[in-house]
Amino acid sequence: MKESTLRDILISYERKRDKAEKLLEQRKNDVYKQIPQVKEIEDEINKVGLEMMKLVLKNPSNKEALSLEAKEKIQALTNKKQDLLNKWNVPDGYLEIQYECNLCKDRGFLPNGKKCNCLKQAIINESYKMSNLSRMLEKQNQCTFDASIFSDKTDPHEEISPRQNIQLILSDCDEFIYDFDQDNGKNLLFYGDTGLGKTFMSSYIAKELLDKGYLVIYQTAFKMFEIIEEYKFRNSDNYLSRDDYENLFECDLLIIDDLGTELTNSFTLSELFIILNTRLLNGKKTIISTNLNPTQLGELYSQRIFSRIFDNFKMIKFIGSDLRWQNKIDKIQKGENW
Repeated sequence: MKESTLRDILISYERKRDKAEKLLEQRKNDVYKQIPQVKEIEDEINKVGLEMMKLVLKNPSNKEALSLEAKEKIQALTNKKQDLLNKWNVPDGYLEIQYECNLCKDRGFLPNGKKCNCLKQAIINESYKMSNLSRMLEKQNQCTFDASIFSDKTDPHEEISPRQNIQLILSDCDEFIYDFDQDNGKNLLFYGDTGLGKTFMSSYIAKELLDKGYLVIYQTAFKMFEIIEEYKFRNSDNYLSRDDYENLFECDLLIIDDLGTELTNSFTLSELFIILNTRLLNGKKTIISTNLNPTQLGELYSQRIFSRIFDNFKMIKFIGSDLRWQNKIDKIQKGENW
């Protein structure tokens, strides 16, 4: 991501804070017009605070007693103000600033200087836009799921129809989403031929969790190793490259799409093991999507990688015919363009 893009994101945070402050002023003015006593009480609270500070400066040895007296006065005035607000049915928090993110107060950074999850997600979302992934998530989600496009004819090898199979898979995905915040060690491996819905179900889960505020990284295996190579061999000192790399380990959910399409060598095998093992040890959840079956995975990857996947991932098989190809055939038969 370009640094100019990051600057634009941080500028958007400034605008969020400005907007929150302006909305607060509008709400305050509305209340003051309806209940003038509230403004009077707030002015009195400020006056008490200023008087206490002056007295402490004149008599610092009596600081504790003066502070206690001021706190009691302020608390009494605050209670009086709250009684008025309750009487007029003013909602709780109406006279407080309302940030989109209460953790960082719309600054993007936490008090300890680390990036807030909301900023991390904003950066990731911007990356999605640049890669058109946001468009994919809009098209592949809970609202667009249609089981009727899957055949209802029983697969003789599976003793179940693709339609029944995808409905069972949908149930597994919904359960994964529902129990996501539980420390249950659940991870998913989607496998099967191309065009059977693996990417759709990955997108389905990604969007649901993104909407719930979780930090989700969705990358093809090829792109993921490209990020690792960029960080380790070219731009390790670049903070944007470092963030991309660290997010692979720290995000709430990592979705690795098309595992097996990347160039497999000692480097990729080592890095894949490190990512999977680190995330498992830290209780971070992962979804892997691949066209390879378990036997092929075992042949392509090292035993220690395969054992991590086999022991810690629920293997979910997708069956049926290539839906993307079948859709093209149907359009040709109907005389439509594709």
